Amino acid sequence: MKKTLTSILLSGLMLTMMPTLQAGATTTTDTKDAAAKTPKSKNVIVLIGDGMGPAQVSAARTFSRHFLNKPHLELDQYYVGQATTFAERGEDETGVVSGEVTDSSSSGTAIATGHKTYNAAVSVSNEEVSKPFASIIEAAEQAGKSSGLVTTARITHATPAVFASHVRSRDNESAIASQYLMDQKIEVLFGGGKQNFVSKQDNGKRTDKTIIPDFEAKGYKVVYDKQGLQALDAAAGKALGLFGNSHVSYVLDRTDKSPSLADMTKKAIEILTTNDKGFTMMVEGGRIDHASHANDFPSVIQEMLDFDAAVKVAMDFAKKDGNTSVVITADHETGGLSLSRDTIYELNVNNWNRPKKSSEGIGPKLKAAKTAEEVKAIVADNTGFDDLTDEEVKFILAGDGSSFVQEGAYNAVIAKRMLVGWSGHGHSAVDVGVWAYGPIAELVKGQVDNSDIAKAVAKVANLDLDAATAELQAKYLYPRFKVTREGNVLYPTRELAATFGIDVKWDETTRTVNLSKGVNKASVNVETSAVSLKGAQSGFKVNVDNSTLYLSLDVFNQLTGKTMKWDPLSERIVLK
Repeated sequence: MKKTLTSILLSGLMLTMMPTLQAGATTTTDTKDAAAKTPKSKNVIVLIGDGMGPAQVSAARTFSRHFLNKPHLELDQYYVGQATTFAERGEDETGVVSGEVTDSSSSGTAIATGHKTYNAAVSVSNEEVSKPFASIIEAAEQAGKSSGLVTTARITHATPAVFASHVRSRDNESAIASQYLMDQKIEVLFGGGKQNFVSKQDNGKRTDKTIIPDFEAKGYKVVYDKQGLQALDAAAGKALGLFGNSHVSYVLDRTDKSPSLADMTKKAIEILTTNDKGFTMMVEGGRIDHASHANDFPSVIQEMLDFDAAVKVAMDFAKKDGNTSVVITADHETGGLSLSRDTIYELNVNNWNRPKKSSEGIGPKLKAAKTAEEVKAIVADNTGFDDLTDEEVKFILAGDGSSFVQEGAYNAVIAKRMLVGWSGHGHSAVDVGVWAYGPIAELVKGQVDNSDIAKAVAKVANLDLDAATAELQAKYLYPRFKVTREGNVLYPTRELAATFGIDVKWDETTRTVNLSKGVNKASVNVETSAVSLKGAQSGFKVNVDNSTLYLSLDVFNQLTGKTMKWDPLSERIVLK
């Protein structure tokens, strides 16, 4: 046992000093000269169709041609190339993953910051002690420009979050909302997600307090519906629009109270153009992804058209303004959509316009249905299909075996009748399209990586991503951590020590781990778990978990002479 513990500690505490290589971190004279020669744009608009793969685009175009008498989508004329979307290696509930199939937060981080990271990370590096990466939005704010985030998803969801917040996990949406308030100066925030701004006592999800009054105190005009959005005065300067408790309703389920993505985009531009220095904004068609996850093909088409209408708003402004670049892409494809199936060389396009509501809209009814007659009535009322087979009805009643259950089974039945297919309910690794207008088009054409988009935006908008990142990294660290039964927060010794330049050595004779930085020293007895500082017992305890040695922040403060604090909401160390 003694030998095993020694080997564990030695392997866990050996410091391997290797340089960290970050793509785009070094700026040479040549790249500075090239950047200086790049035509500039005062304003940049980035539009992201979440989950918008090539088949989603083709489906929307086909629908437009058949039902809207428009042979092309608005974005078609701006096509310049395609982008890879892979993430870095990471971990999920299954263990280590390659990262070839990205999620929205890692892909969004690449688009926003120019850096790759692991799935679930929100603009932080892929390390045990992660560092924040600044986004084009944050760099724009540092340059005195205005900024905005617009989405049909929750405003705290992964894609908007990566442009203006930093957390190890995208699920920490309350922290993301608080960081919008505390750490940033974003003028426009439009989307859903009211639940993450409101406390549990007020029927929200926050465990601390409702923070909407704090936004109002900082000058934000807060609105909750289409009428409130339209009434916003551009001169107000700051606006928070929360158009749903969770996501903004699907197009098929919207009432006259729900704004479209084009409505939100237009108002955001009106507000942001009041800054003579220009603006940078991101617009997301967030529910293309959600509909694709559910395999709800009719909703995918309507969300695609909603996104394309926002593209038109952005392009109309850019052409009129004459000093604006626009870039459009997707973070990944969702669902593995195919526009054919079962070796049938046909598409039942005439059926694509049948549904009145999204599958989410009728999902509760399907879940509550107990009989075949009830299922048939629900489907017939929504789609006009009144000829469901006994096999189809049985399948819907039982569910498809996924988390979408009856809704998923319903969508599978509808997809087959429309002659389209889905490979599953998750993301895929296919390349996604890139469309662009203005000076940025030359920088993103051909085959690019999604991280190249942030670098292109920085060049045309004259933004210093490195300087903005350095400023953030001087303030915060995002380490892995554990919380003991007593509620104490502890950090991995080897990794955090390396971050602060603390020397760590194992002494076999005394069975201690010795830490030193200059004249400051600490000693950890692995047998008793006692921690001594400068030769005296400190009262602090060590924790060993899965061969990793954990210590409290107090020990690191003593060794470094700093007064670092733990921010429990954002789960980060505040350096100063």
